Amino acid sequence: MIIQCQNVQKYHGAQLVLNDITFDIRQGEKIGLIGRNGCGKTTLFHLLNGEERPDQGQISLRRGSVIGLLSQIQEVSGQETVYSVLQRSFAEPLQWQSRLRELEQEMSVSNVENDQQIWNKLLQEYGSLQDKFETAGGYEIESSIQRISAGLGIGSGQYGRSFASLSGGEKTKVGLAELLLRKPDVLLLDEPTNHLDMNAIEWLEQFLQSYEGTVLAISHDRYFLDAVVKKIIEIEDGEAITFHTNYSGYQVEKETRLLLQFADYQEQQKKIKQMQESIKRLIEWGNRSNPPNPSFHRRAASMQKALDRMVKVKRPILERKSMDLQLEQKDRSGNQAVILDRIAKSYGDRCLFQGASEVLRYGETTALIGGNGAGKSTLLRIILGQETPDNGTCTLGSRAVIGYLAQEAVPDDSGQSVLRYFREEAGLEEGEARGQLARFLFYGSDVFKDITNLSGGEWTRLRFAILMHRRPNLLILDEPTNHLDIDSREALEEALEDFPGTVLAVSHDRYFINRLFHKLWSIEEGKFTAFSGNYEYYKEKQAEKAAASEYLKEAGYSKTASQSASQLIAQADNSARRERAQRSSSARASSPASRKSRSQTSWEQDIAEAEQLLGMIDANMLDPLISSDAEGLIQLQQQRDAAQAKLDELYTSWLIASENEE
Repeated sequence: MIIQCQNVQKYHGAQLVLNDITFDIRQGEKIGLIGRNGCGKTTLFHLLNGEERPDQGQISLRRGSVIGLLSQIQEVSGQETVYSVLQRSFAEPLQWQSRLRELEQEMSVSNVENDQQIWNKLLQEYGSLQDKFETAGGYEIESSIQRISAGLGIGSGQYGRSFASLSGGEKTKVGLAELLLRKPDVLLLDEPTNHLDMNAIEWLEQFLQSYEGTVLAISHDRYFLDAVVKKIIEIEDGEAITFHTNYSGYQVEKETRLLLQFADYQEQQKKIKQMQESIKRLIEWGNRSNPPNPSFHRRAASMQKALDRMVKVKRPILERKSMDLQLEQKDRSGNQAVILDRIAKSYGDRCLFQGASEVLRYGETTALIGGNGAGKSTLLRIILGQETPDNGTCTLGSRAVIGYLAQEAVPDDSGQSVLRYFREEAGLEEGEARGQLARFLFYGSDVFKDITNLSGGEWTRLRFAILMHRRPNLLILDEPTNHLDIDSREALEEALEDFPGTVLAVSHDRYFINRLFHKLWSIEEGKFTAFSGNYEYYKEKQAEKAAASEYLKEAGYSKTASQSASQLIAQADNSARRERAQRSSSARASSPASRKSRSQTSWEQDIAEAEQLLGMIDANMLDPLISSDAEGLIQLQQQRDAAQAKLDELYTSWLIASENEE
């Protein structure tokens, strides 16, 4: 056992946040901590990390255990660079390394003959420090930093940047890298996937699966929870409920528990009602008897004591309130909602994307994916008219009314309350505004909160309330699920499923994309690609493409990443011409006389060459450069049909030759 919580209570002012938290965590367990926004998950992390103390109850940690906490907000004092923050995990080994350099300098200038005693002392200290440095992994510091940074998408070009100059998402990534490099006994991760792209999330999942320490993660990423954790602790109504399964298993088990609890509650309520009726009858009989019979009253009092001592089954809430998001449109847009025509955008020498041409049609749901910094938000700003492309044009369809949800747009420190801000943005009277806010879980005194004090989830819900009131027909959403709890994410997904208009969303939530989006726009390595299908299908095709490329590489073919679609088609054309030039010789080789004279090795060589040609054409057809080029794909398909026909012909001739030899 590494952590034990017994009946922990915690107040924030007069508000009881955690009521009766009891759970155990064992060494090496991977645990997901879930619950609605504001239920006290982050408060529990601060208690486990020792930053706060419980008002009641006890938290026990195994002696000597090191706890590392990843906060949602990263703060670093001074002007530290990104690399110096990453090096903080190796502070002691780096001090030893510095001392080793000093000792080497001292020994290089020492006179061995005159200072033998000093030399021996320096040599002894050097040997001792070197052993400690090697045991602590000092010689692997650079490679460890490179490995973790590359996995999380922190480029070496960022190492020299001031940490204070980074965006919130970049700070979170660097903080996570520093924490993973520290290798604490217990990792406390607060929304670790919020600012990671898909590749980084998948890398983190693999890293945590093999992590030797204990992991406790607050997360609303359902795929992440399924991939990493084997135990779920849910905070609900101030109490902790443990499920020994991943998130998918938790959903099934919780539903079963709720139904059983509700059945127990109904059974107990029936029993309580029967006892109450019996008590009432006994009292009446005692009062009616003449002379009065005290035994009836004694029996009634005894039954009342038994009723008072009964442990009441709590009435389960089978369906909790979530934000009531209902997206409607005033009027539909034209059939073509967004038209991209050969758009290109660069910053300095860095090209974000070029040749981006695609049409987003009315009613389509499209997800825009790509790594951090690939240019997704820039493309959204071009569509919104907030930025101008270097080349090409972006045109909105007729009657397009945009509803835009920016990524974590921080409210101005204007001193406005939730109610006042919503009324000004939506133009509503106070009574109607409060009714609308209640649909988004702002009840009672919540509407008088200063908007700058809202949590990330509360701020997103407030912006969705404003968005719903404007009734757009083109939704442009930049990371809409960030900071939303799972119930709110599901409410958003249901609302978007029923929305008749057009949706373009940037997201790294794989569950969200797979459920809602049937078309993907990808920005990767400066290339814009459109792809029909959800994220799982996209990953499957990317894996097929990678396998085909590996096959071609092993077969001796090479294709640089800078090749254009025309080069790929030309390459296939050259192969096709070579294939046609060989047809006459193949025809001659297929004649009965030739079949007898050709060796088995010769046949196998021709077949291998034909298979290589077919594999190269398949790889070219999967390349994103020409995936949206209909004419190029037709050419490649014709070449593939010809190559397949030749391969079939060779197999037939080879079989006939083999039979003749027998």
